[in-house]
Amino acid sequence: MKNKIVFSLGLAAMTLMAGSALAADKLVLQLKWVTQGQFAGYYVAKDKGFYEEAGLDVEIKPGGPDVAPPQVIAGGGADVVVDWMPSALATREKGLPLVNIAQPFKRSGMMLTCRKETGITKPEDFKGKTLGVWFGGNEYPFLSWMNHLGLKTDGGPDGVTVLKQGFNVDPLIQKQADCISTMTYNEYWQVIDAGIPADQLVTFKYEDEKVATLEDGLYVLQKSLDDPKMVEKLAKFVKASMKGWDYARANPDEAATIVLDNDASGAQTEKHQKRMVAEINKLTEGSDGVLDVAAANRTVETLLGGGSDPVITKKPEGAWTTKITDAAM
Repeated sequence: MKNKIVFSLGLAAMTLMAGSALAADKLVLQLKWVTQGQFAGYYVAKDKGFYEEAGLDVEIKPGGPDVAPPQVIAGGGADVVVDWMPSALATREKGLPLVNIAQPFKRSGMMLTCRKETGITKPEDFKGKTLGVWFGGNEYPFLSWMNHLGLKTDGGPDGVTVLKQGFNVDPLIQKQADCISTMTYNEYWQVIDAGIPADQLVTFKYEDEKVATLEDGLYVLQKSLDDPKMVEKLAKFVKASMKGWDYARANPDEAATIVLDNDASGAQTEKHQKRMVAEINKLTEGSDGVLDVAAANRTVETLLGGGSDPVITKKPEGAWTTKITDAAM
């Protein structure tokens, strides 16, 4: 009799566990770049069980130089993508209905980093210089900035020469470019680590130049917002993700360790990831995930103010929603 009771209890426990596993809603998140501190909040949410507590089974897909998040979600490879608003709006205008559902990053980490020896001290000094620029959707804020400065990007004497920059800092180190694109939390420190001291560099933050655009938002396709069950799932995802970001800010070193544990490439280092998480926390500080509509509108105005070659040609409609964050709150 006793054996039967033990067996029955064990069977019941397994049934409950199986039921719990079946109940977890699958959701796929596509990152904009490789596994690193830039995405610490999501890895923390998964590692600390915040997604599981919300009844979610979240798969986090790292990005890379050959991964375009809009293409991934268009092909059905993800439910949610991390992208910059300029890229998302440009993609939306081309016909893919991406919608911002949350904005964990309040500030931009984008900047141009120049060698001091070039004589560049202000943006007007860019004229006639060679500037390294990332493409694949990352070029939009830069192109908009140059248009605001009245500088053409065709390499002529009255503009700048654009060097298509790989995702490294080699053009500055090898003096192929006078300035290169860097993020406050990543490539800038790669330049420092390469041996160029900070006092030999001049930086221009997009935030300081009033041309910053929103970065690292969460985007879905419009059809997801038309599905009540998906809306519920997305609300749980956003709430758990923001809990992950809160934890990362409170425990930056642990967050960096969690990122390293998820780095299948083995390319990341503890020093760099701890530094990156610390810088990323400055960009997410004060965010509850709710999109600042005024900041979104500033992004739109910046992109529209592109002279003869604007990033987008008209104000978008339906490009963001508070439907998910309202439900999450």
